Amino acid sequence: MIPKLRSALLGAALATVSLVMPGLADEVGQVTNLPVPRFVSMKAAEGNVRRGPSLTHRIDWVFKHRDMPLRITAEHGHWRRVEDRDGMGGWVHYSLLSGTRTVLIEQDRLRLLVRPDPKAPVAAEFEMGAIARLGECTLEWCYLRADGYKGWAPKARLWGVGTTEIRE
Repeated sequence: MIPKLRSALLGAALATVSLVMPGLADEVGQVTNLPVPRFVSMKAAEGNVRRGPSLTHRIDWVFKHRDMPLRITAEHGHWRRVEDRDGMGGWVHYSLLSGTRTVLIEQDRLRLLVRPDPKAPVAAEFEMGAIARLGECTLEWCYLRADGYKGWAPKARLWGVGTTEIRE
């Protein structure tokens, strides 16, 4: 029987291996000098999303999922403009974000394989919307960890990693 991962309860942070995302970042942020856009994750369990980069701007909504992958699209002081997989977003304080990389599973019953080969044995299955920690990536595959399971998944079925991004 293949275990099915239903949640995104994840353990210790993996080191961010590659900050530069070839094919994704066209420029660097004015504050951090890091690539923009770039992917990060929610460090906090809850984070206010504001209309502009300050506490005086209205809160449009609240992100309520720790480890959710987000894309930074702009920087202003201690604020980062972010968007989720649906393109929804706004400005959040940088202290709510982490450089730890996570991805969102975009296919129901996505098979996690023991090696990056479509014929490899299945280690687990992910439900659509599950969140996993991102490890090594080739042009077509990424190594993921979630709920004690680990293995490889096709990069094209993940949100939170650049299509041409290579991670070692």
